[in-house]
Amino acid sequence: MRILHTMLRVGDLDRSLAFYTEVLGMRLLRRQDYPDGKFTLAFVGYQDEDGGAVLELTWNWGVDRYELGAAYGHIALEVDNAQKACDVIRARGGKITREAGPMKHGSTVIAFIEDPDGYKIELIERKADASEGDNE
Repeated sequence: MRILHTMLRVGDLDRSLAFYTEVLGMRLLRRQDYPDGKFTLAFVGYQDEDGGAVLELTWNWGVDRYELGAAYGHIALEVDNAQKACDVIRARGGKITREAGPMKHGSTVIAFIEDPDGYKIELIERKADASEGDNE
């Protein structure tokens, strides 16, 4: 078994596609309208669906907003440098809700951003390989 995708309901598909592709650098992998059901599905990700998990953005026609609920947490993305990622995201119009820095009670460097619908996205800085710098 493997995780295929995570589905998010979005209020404005074009706005969400712009965020995930232009701000976060994902690719639109496929998009399909379902006129009989009055919804559109768009799949975005950093790699093809057969290579890893992606996001399914579901737009129900005529619904422009959702209550996120208290159970939703966040999506996590690994980045090389959390501060640089925040700078790029901010320059592209993204909303930073927690600047890059060590997590509370730990040393992992994280940051948080929000997509246009208010979904939280955590940026987790990749830890340096423990063997880097060894000259033996």
